[in-house]
Amino acid sequence: MLARRAAQAIRPPSQNLIQAANFSSTAAVGADFTHAVIGGGVVGLAIARQLSLRPGTSTVLVERHSAVGTETSSRNSEVIHAGIYYGTSSLKAKLCIRGKDLLYALCEQHGVGHRRTGKWLVAQTDAQREALERIHALCRDQIGVPVRWVGRKEVEKRGEGVRAEAGALESPTTGIVDSHGLMLCLQGLFEDAGGVVALGSPVRSVRPLSSGGSSAPGSAGWEIDVSDGPDGDVSTITAETLINAAGLGSVSIHNMIVPPEQRKQLFFAKGNYFSYSASRPKISRLIYPAPEPGAGGLGTHLTLDMAGRIRFGPDVEWVDDPNDLTANASRLDQAVAEIKKYLPGVDASALVADYAGIRPKLAPKGAALATDKSFEDFIIRKEEGYEGWVNLLGIESPGLTSSLAIAEMVDQLLHGRQTST
Repeated sequence: MLARRAAQAIRPPSQNLIQAANFSSTAAVGADFTHAVIGGGVVGLAIARQLSLRPGTSTVLVERHSAVGTETSSRNSEVIHAGIYYGTSSLKAKLCIRGKDLLYALCEQHGVGHRRTGKWLVAQTDAQREALERIHALCRDQIGVPVRWVGRKEVEKRGEGVRAEAGALESPTTGIVDSHGLMLCLQGLFEDAGGVVALGSPVRSVRPLSSGGSSAPGSAGWEIDVSDGPDGDVSTITAETLINAAGLGSVSIHNMIVPPEQRKQLFFAKGNYFSYSASRPKISRLIYPAPEPGAGGLGTHLTLDMAGRIRFGPDVEWVDDPNDLTANASRLDQAVAEIKKYLPGVDASALVADYAGIRPKLAPKGAALATDKSFEDFIIRKEEGYEGWVNLLGIESPGLTSSLAIAEMVDQLLHGRQTST
């Protein structure tokens, strides 16, 4: 049973021993926990850690897999984004810029592997140059993110074989992070604060409780049915508040709660990554092509891991199954063609399909072009008509960078004022 397994697994500080023994908070509604966070990716971990800092509260993190962060959080580029792509008023822009600063600070404080590599956005055509000029103006005049132009001569001198026929824009605050190390750090901080991590606990149903016919659903807390593994016994936990941070499973959780007419559909954009085994060219920074409207991503870019190894990706391949995580080798030729536009010296024979990740999309392929929107924003909100439910949908890139800022926002939505981290 979930309660027994979680209570046995936790190693809380002494002030939480009574809570661990009883597996219960002192909540007015008599719930097992003050907060229940569904989803153990980097965003769910960040939220759980943030909420666990509130005195007199208890938090459980419910994860369907046997380990945290096995889906989108561990199958991405591990880039710390600067926040330059998303305009001024979007949640993606605000939370990415705030989250970047919080993430660098946390990594430095707790020894999580990271590096401020910087990034060049490179343009080959006049249209791409215009896209970079718009980004430059946005950064200079509205969002205050540092960028600088890199002239053609500098590209030739310092570019390490990179081509930028129409110039490049440098983002010096972009970096990389060890995403696995980050998630283990957040899990440790959460558990040190008395939080309970319930792994291998897929959610089967969620029910809002109310104290009377006129009370809003959730006003008396939430019941969550989870199973002990995919086919195990089902047990129920209760919580005062519910946070849906389930990533690829977030729409399924959403649809368990709302009436049929409010249900949503999630779409899946697979990103294939390609590893590079040659020692030349040697690149020391991230390289991104200038953004293309309606592309569904940021292009097949060059990133580095913490050991300095080069990898390319992701591309965008729309799939029906979120479990389709095998890198598609048939897309290698297309990737090589894109890479050679900005790195003509790449050795195509040293590229192999490596891994793939899935981006949870709230709109299908082509929707951005049809609606003249370059991206779908995060949905992070207290759901109207319910008490104590914060819903997070469409948390894709820059979700990793934004995770700590998202946690602050959820704390504020629930409690009005965030706790100090």
